[in-house]
Amino acid sequence: MMKKFCYLIFHRLLGWKWKVSAPFYDRCVICVAPHTSNWDLLYGWLFYKVMGLKANFMMKKEWFFFPLNLLFRAIGAIPIDRSRRKSTVDQMVERFERKAYFNLAITPEGTRKANARWKTGFYYIALHAQVPIVLASVDYDNKLISWEKIFYPTGDIAKDMKEIGGYAYYKENSHPKHPERFKPYES
Repeated sequence: MMKKFCYLIFHRLLGWKWKVSAPFYDRCVICVAPHTSNWDLLYGWLFYKVMGLKANFMMKKEWFFFPLNLLFRAIGAIPIDRSRRKSTVDQMVERFERKAYFNLAITPEGTRKANARWKTGFYYIALHAQVPIVLASVDYDNKLISWEKIFYPTGDIAKDMKEIGGYAYYKENSHPKHPERFKPYES
């Protein structure tokens, strides 16, 4: 029921499409870029529901107050307590270890502002949890979500990050809502 409802909203009402050539995994980190608008979350969530899947994403714990906490948890948000002794990477790796199904969507830019210094936590989560990274992109010009490239971290972060966040992939597959706010990864 939810899948059909989301399809009606995402595709029929809003006119969004998808291009999927990579498999869906039970356990993976999803590197979503560009992230220049809060609308990215809505379109990504609808896409995942249309595919019949569930993804989680991290959010500052400060946003988890009643009644917003109920909504955020329902859509897959995980509260992150940055004051804990364990790093965020370790917290997420532990979740991967405990769950047979866990898809974690992360926007590596870490902000909706232009930032060529992408955060690398998503990479280390995938590396230590031994799960693939799916490169997903958002294209507002064509109203298209692309799910096409799989990357397995090798441990050579400098080399891997150039391939993951390199200009070519996201330049070819995305048009951000606010182009002035997006910068591909630069080492």
